[in-house]
Amino acid sequence: MGLPLLALVCCALMAWQHCAAEAAKARHFKWEISNMFWSPDCEEKVVIGINGQFPGPTIRARAGDTIHVQLKNALHTEGVVIHWHGIRQIGTPWADGTAAISQCAINPEETFTYRFVVDKPGTYFYHGHYGMQRAAGLYGSLIVDVAEGKEEPFKYDGELNLLLSDWYHESIHTQMVALSSKPFRWIGEPQSLLINGRGQFNCSLAAAHTQGANQCAAAVNTQCAPVVFPVQPNKTYRLRVASTTSLASLNLAIGNHKLTVVEADGNYVDPFVVDDIDLYSGDSYSVLLTTDQDTSSNYWVSVGVRGRLPKTAPALAVLNYGPNRASKLPALAPPATPAWDDYDHSKAFTYRIRARAGTPPPPATADRRIELLNTQNKMDGHIKWSINNVSMVLPATPYLGSLKMGLKSTLAAARPAETFSRGYDVTLPPPNPNTTVGDNVYVLAHNTTVDVVLQNANALSRNVSEVHPWHLHGHDFWVLGYGDGAYRGDAADEARLNLRDPPLRNTAVIFPYGWTLLRFVADNPGVWAFHCHIEPHLHMGMGVIFAEAVDLVGKVPNEAVSCGATATALMAGAHM
Repeated sequence: MGLPLLALVCCALMAWQHCAAEAAKARHFKWEISNMFWSPDCEEKVVIGINGQFPGPTIRARAGDTIHVQLKNALHTEGVVIHWHGIRQIGTPWADGTAAISQCAINPEETFTYRFVVDKPGTYFYHGHYGMQRAAGLYGSLIVDVAEGKEEPFKYDGELNLLLSDWYHESIHTQMVALSSKPFRWIGEPQSLLINGRGQFNCSLAAAHTQGANQCAAAVNTQCAPVVFPVQPNKTYRLRVASTTSLASLNLAIGNHKLTVVEADGNYVDPFVVDDIDLYSGDSYSVLLTTDQDTSSNYWVSVGVRGRLPKTAPALAVLNYGPNRASKLPALAPPATPAWDDYDHSKAFTYRIRARAGTPPPPATADRRIELLNTQNKMDGHIKWSINNVSMVLPATPYLGSLKMGLKSTLAAARPAETFSRGYDVTLPPPNPNTTVGDNVYVLAHNTTVDVVLQNANALSRNVSEVHPWHLHGHDFWVLGYGDGAYRGDAADEARLNLRDPPLRNTAVIFPYGWTLLRFVADNPGVWAFHCHIEPHLHMGMGVIFAEAVDLVGKVPNEAVSCGATATALMAGAHM
């Protein structure tokens, strides 16, 4: 190679490196988490806020950026962590934000800095992952745009963000005591549904409008005033929608408008058109909406309860067509939420979600299959949720630290079961309702392909089987298929699997009395939670842990794991 050509190549390389550095940025945030008075549904309660905001600040970044969040815990009497829902934390498992799994809880008045790369574009969110702090309002949106110079595979003119949640008037501390009490006290249904942190308790905006009066406190309280989404006619908008609910499964519809689904959990899907979408706790979607309706009117955005007998009124917002006044309530009634137990409607939507062309396909076969039976059980007079008849409990020492340091007492000698009896009748209450507790840690070999079968079953009461949305940390998985009844692994079940274009997700639902089969590759060293995303169910033990190639994890920051047995070991001079 001649000297001029070599110089040209070097200059080109330096220019490329400069552009790459310019494209990927470090984005810095300084947060203080504290309790504060707020009126999410016009009833003043205590919420957990960030920098005096509820919901917390929206993080917006581009794929490849590094996020730095310096987080101070200003809660007076409890720890805190933040989980970055849907961010895979490749190379930074200690930043996953799961107390007792990936890190120690951040104590009051302590500060911890999360640093991680958002590696792919999509609609995400963040939330507390200590106790039931998500149900206290500790959540916010995390939106990752495509990297500089890249384009989305669909076009739109504007963007709207909808962060959906439910809201209880009882504090999370009262809820946790009730769920752990003897006798058991169920917390009931939420008092309100919230859109971007706002709802209206005991007040129907639509009814008030049609009756010619508006009694809602929302008319004067900006903290619970109806959300207004301003749009212009004959434009296409991307709606980023995520559900951070504690309990409720939801349905979203917008009066007289069709929705085109284009993204699910940060992965592109084959576009399809629907009248409404179901969202389970932990789900996120992007849908396209075209403002092609009568421009003289505004339209209701309606969010209602699915999967449970609804005792909570729908949440309403206004799609405001310019130049109409934002205060002009829609002339048409809000779209009706499908019947709560119309599971055919739910399945019809869920089964249509397929990967967009170009999505990586799943491996053709798996190296290991883990079958997880979800049951409700009793233990010493308490009610628990169990996996293969073991209810998960978390340790005082985070697994990431204890496994990395090789502490001998980390895992129980008996490993969790990888299957359940083929004779188990999922349509009846458990014949033996008693359960026990355990760590539920599955150790996975590096780069192995793992199938997980999630099997739903009857709860303790007859004719009751609940919806369970399961969320996997540290990975996306392919949703290969769903089925009704008990999974048998026979030819009929195998025929239901989709190996051609299964969607990549991080959260998947199991329908009542049914099963869902997932496949993922254990290619991200760390310790990862896999659990039902319903807060009370996780609190009652509905989860497992996947420990993957922890020996390949890089140096774990001491401040992430300086508690429990690892703190003692670190003081004795051990190294991470």
